[in-house]
Amino acid sequence: MRFLKKGDDKKPKSEAGEATKAHPDLKVISGSQISGQRPQQPTQPQQQPQQNITLPNIKYKIAVASGKGGVGKSTVATNLAISLANAGGAVGLMDADAYGPSIPTMMGVQEQPKVSPARKLIPLVRHDIKLMSIGFMVPEEQAMIWRGPMLHSSIRQLLSDVEWGELDYLIIDLPPGTGDVALSLTQAIPLTGALIVTTPQDVALADVRRGVAMFERLGVPILGIIENMSYFLCPHCNEKTEIFRKDGGKNTSERFGVAFLGQIPLDAEVCTAGDLGVPIVAGHPESPQSEAFGAVAQELETVLEETGDEDELRIL
Repeated sequence: MRFLKKGDDKKPKSEAGEATKAHPDLKVISGSQISGQRPQQPTQPQQQPQQNITLPNIKYKIAVASGKGGVGKSTVATNLAISLANAGGAVGLMDADAYGPSIPTMMGVQEQPKVSPARKLIPLVRHDIKLMSIGFMVPEEQAMIWRGPMLHSSIRQLLSDVEWGELDYLIIDLPPGTGDVALSLTQAIPLTGALIVTTPQDVALADVRRGVAMFERLGVPILGIIENMSYFLCPHCNEKTEIFRKDGGKNTSERFGVAFLGQIPLDAEVCTAGDLGVPIVAGHPESPQSEAFGAVAQELETVLEETGDEDELRIL
């Protein structure tokens, strides 16, 4: 289902009874429309799978994933994108989490994207990053009750129906887990590779292994593992304290034979900066956390230079 076409005449209502305004070119299905209803059976034969979207003007297409929620994946994706832009790259950031889009909040964007004469969405720009998220077009109180085929269609449109222009990097923030969105993304475009975000404790590392296995099954290279909330760095004496565990991400990367891109310190300022819409790399570029994100970006650039096959299409 194409969500850029105009559809329902009825606007969803908020709990207070006031009409909410979604993007005029976005078709949203609310819970009341499907509650208690069985999906209609298709009247036409199923179409053959669509061809891959190539995006030739984008050099590196990188998915940022995690096996579980709560590890700061979106925070890492956002600050990594800004770090790459600070290093001179042309960067786009796509929020592929339809159920919990957080990029609008973290980047401080509340407006809706405009539509070009060619009927394509024009990315919003903040901190020199081109942004696109389903969260720009749907009110915060609107629940995205979508089945797999609708997610698949939305992912394709966020890629092909957006005027991304020429980019060095397109960072794609995936929802946590190993569900439909990751599968749809790998079917839609030839990914350069995936980054796995984790925290040091065993419960997160166990899910990392599942995430690595998923991308290996889909033929997507693992570019590296990033360990978030690695340690607490005292702002007064700079002493490190391992709150969770130590070197869990590094040990996991060695086990799978993939690059370990670095550790990000735990700090309340990182969360505060994201909530205020000014990620810490943009708001406090001299902080230890920003320096850690910059080091991760440098390591990623090194890995990409070594691969040299950013546009290779792998067929399972």
